[in-house]
Amino acid sequence: MLVYRLKEIFLKHERRIGFLFLAGGFIFDNLTLTRVDLFLDNMVLLFYLVVVAVGIIIINSRAEKFHDFIPYAMQFAFGGLFSGFLVFYSRSGSIAASLPFLLILAVFLVGNEFFQKRYELFNFHLAVFFVAVFSYSIFSLPVLLRKLGAEIFVLSGFLSLAIIFSFFYLIKKISPQKIASHKKLNVITILGIYFLFNILYFSNIIPPIPLALKESGIYRYVERINGDYVFYGEDKKWFQFWQKNKYRFALGESVYAYSAVFAPTKINSQIFHRWSFYDQKNKEWIETIKIGFPIVGGRDGGYRGYSVKENVFPGKWRVDVITERGQTIGRIGFEILNNI
Repeated sequence: MLVYRLKEIFLKHERRIGFLFLAGGFIFDNLTLTRVDLFLDNMVLLFYLVVVAVGIIIINSRAEKFHDFIPYAMQFAFGGLFSGFLVFYSRSGSIAASLPFLLILAVFLVGNEFFQKRYELFNFHLAVFFVAVFSYSIFSLPVLLRKLGAEIFVLSGFLSLAIIFSFFYLIKKISPQKIASHKKLNVITILGIYFLFNILYFSNIIPPIPLALKESGIYRYVERINGDYVFYGEDKKWFQFWQKNKYRFALGESVYAYSAVFAPTKINSQIFHRWSFYDQKNKEWIETIKIGFPIVGGRDGGYRGYSVKENVFPGKWRVDVITERGQTIGRIGFEILNNI
């Protein structure tokens, strides 16, 4: 009796309950997820993945009495997963450089509210599950192996394919009729998503997760005193907020770019500051210098470093904090004014 009563409540308030599940996953994610290399954070995301996997198995089994409630649990889990991914990936790269991939994650997060009916379709939830598995493996495998690079991404792709096709085989054993009717479509969809992720990664659109820019700034001078950094910049009044990224430098004066880049514990890497100015005549950014230095993982506030650019001139400038592959971790945009 209780089961039927609950079913009536769910059906009557379906849209409101669906939104609460989505909002609950998002709020819980933002309260609990802090770093990609922390055990608890990974356990939360793995829990969501398990909920989704179990939900798909139940929906495709003969346990029909649970079919009305499982889509809501899957909606909660998918909401938590994609809100977590959006938080982690947006912290890891420049919004401008990674916008296409971040929009894909945002579509899955926002669209999750309207996908509830489709969670009963095997083709749909298998594809979304693969996106979630691949998105998770991209940053969890580097943390596990304590290594970054294109080969680790390729390995994460192969691992994701192995997981999804093993899962595909399991569902085939449980419900062979669902696999038989759309087997070719499922395979094409999975491979399509796999190749899309590879295109996005090797085009440097996927953020360089698990690296993340924690702090950055432009200064007149930066020095390290007793293990800490001291910054010398312009004193701007509160009413000059509109000139926050505008600076006046004298002829021959040096400009310092500072960044603090987070990397997981025991992961060491090389990053670069790429200085560019905007050519007004040709309407394009021109690279002037690229300065590299190593970073060491494990510091919560990020590994700190700076670069120096001499002989600057008035105009629009930017400093891209990039990886060895050219992936953009963060970007510092600023303008140098005539020092009259």
